[in-house]
Amino acid sequence: MSGGTTPKFCNEAGAREIRIGVREFECIGALPPFDHPHVFLDMGRENEIVCGYCSTLYKHDAALKEDESVPADALYHEKPHAVAGHG
Repeated sequence: MSGGTTPKFCNEAGAREIRIGVREFECIGALPPFDHPHVFLDMGRENEIVCGYCSTLYKHDAALKEDESVPADALYHEKPHAVAGHG
């Protein structure tokens, strides 16, 4: 992964499948605070994988970049943590 971070995806909308541009990622299920344990999934040489927690079907799509998904809102962006004593 470029940038050294593993992308995270969620299925808040309950989509039948999510197309992603990576084969290694984390599934978080729904958006916090209703997320399931964040699990690392690796498709290996396969083109799809199912999350064992939420049963979301993820399909690799080589036309997508590492930070893209279909539907687009499936890519999860973590909010920065507040630092104690700062704003």
